[in-house]
Amino acid sequence: MFQPLRKSIVFSLLVMFSWFQGWVLGQQQPLPLKVVRTSRTSNGFDSPPRGWNSFGLQANPGINPSFAFDQNGVIEQADALLKVIPADLLAAHDYYISLDSGWSIGDHGDEHGRITYETSNFDIPALASYLHSKGLKLGVYILPGAFCKDSNKTIDGTYIPIEATLTGNNNGFSRCDFDFSKDGVQEWHDGVVGLFASWGVDLIKLDYVTPGSPSNGGNLPPDNSGEVIAYHKAIAASGRRMRLNISWKLERNETYFKIWSSNADSMRTDQDINNSNEDTFIEWATVQRAIENYRDFISRVVNATTEPVTTIYPDMDSLFVGNGEAITGVTDSMRQTIATHWIGAGANLITGSDMTKIDELGVRLLTDKNAMEVADSTAKYPMQPRNPGTGRNDSKQLQAWIAGPDDSGNAVVVLVNYGPDEGQGGFGTKIEGKQLVKATFSDLGISGKFGVKNVWTGEDMGTMDNEVSATLDAGESLLLKLART
Repeated sequence: MFQPLRKSIVFSLLVMFSWFQGWVLGQQQPLPLKVVRTSRTSNGFDSPPRGWNSFGLQANPGINPSFAFDQNGVIEQADALLKVIPADLLAAHDYYISLDSGWSIGDHGDEHGRITYETSNFDIPALASYLHSKGLKLGVYILPGAFCKDSNKTIDGTYIPIEATLTGNNNGFSRCDFDFSKDGVQEWHDGVVGLFASWGVDLIKLDYVTPGSPSNGGNLPPDNSGEVIAYHKAIAASGRRMRLNISWKLERNETYFKIWSSNADSMRTDQDINNSNEDTFIEWATVQRAIENYRDFISRVVNATTEPVTTIYPDMDSLFVGNGEAITGVTDSMRQTIATHWIGAGANLITGSDMTKIDELGVRLLTDKNAMEVADSTAKYPMQPRNPGTGRNDSKQLQAWIAGPDDSGNAVVVLVNYGPDEGQGGFGTKIEGKQLVKATFSDLGISGKFGVKNVWTGEDMGTMDNEVSATLDAGESLLLKLART
């Protein structure tokens, strides 16, 4: 009488084993590749910004003690940048000279509470005019809120006092926060951006946006995303073509990602990558962290829909690759790996290096023709992780990435050995020395035959139809262009 029961149990166990075996195999099989595309941003841009930002030299004065953050010091860096950027690149792309914190008066604005420049250091309209005459554009840095000292001033074009638009919260940076339900808030933002437009400003970097930005000694509200919306509307009202870059380490859930991508052009995925008050710009540990934050960013984009499209560029912070190891703080192969990842991500290509001390490799990493062609491609098809062996998107020390394939079937592939996790890389492993990094076409989610080219060396590596591989030391990578044959 127990025979049917035994058969039932055996059958159930076989079904469970079969399901488990299928589940294991499913975990090992690469997921189908969902190609990520970047469409035109909310303010009308089809590529990320390039150029130079002042913050690295401001934060690390020992690197260039002669640098002064004023009109002459900025022009010196701009002129040095112009010496290395080929004319065709300058004509084809938006290159900015971006002023970071300190260009404006720190605790009050003009007669209407609008942000204005510190006249002892800058003449912003004259600087914009000079840069424009050279084919460059101007960016400025701002913080959320209105100056608390300006609360009794009247918003330009209205009879509304600034204090009538505020929440009463002092955010700790000489600014009081807006109540975005109040009349006059949008008019204040319109006045600020209108003033910037009259000066010739081309990019606004809005820092300390929440949710995301740590308070960093301030008293930030949990959600000031209304600032991003208000500045976006103000840019549209100004009639001037301007970018809006927002910062830092911003919340990437579905709710806020929609706000950022509907109003801004670039969003900071990490905190500052540079050292502070040291004689080198960066450390490899923070580079690992920046790449891990991009991995999380793009993986969320991939997972959000079956046909992932984004309308905002990742800002991985300044591209510190222009100076030698003694100044940058990492090896030359790591510098190349940094450039490879920023390019592959379709991220902002704004360097923070000292342009007056740029070396031969630095010039190549910022201007190489093959690499810049890849940057044009990844501005539309950013790279995503595809783990060697599984094709998944987890954080790994030995990693592969793919951008595309594009509409012509061509793709960009990156192989990399990040070296031992220095604490913020996300992958946790500490494998030392040179390692073989191999990704099959199945891992990458592609099939067919491709002509493979080493982007940085220009070497033609022949036709491949199965895998790509390289033996890479810690911090070393390989940037490949795959052309379908």
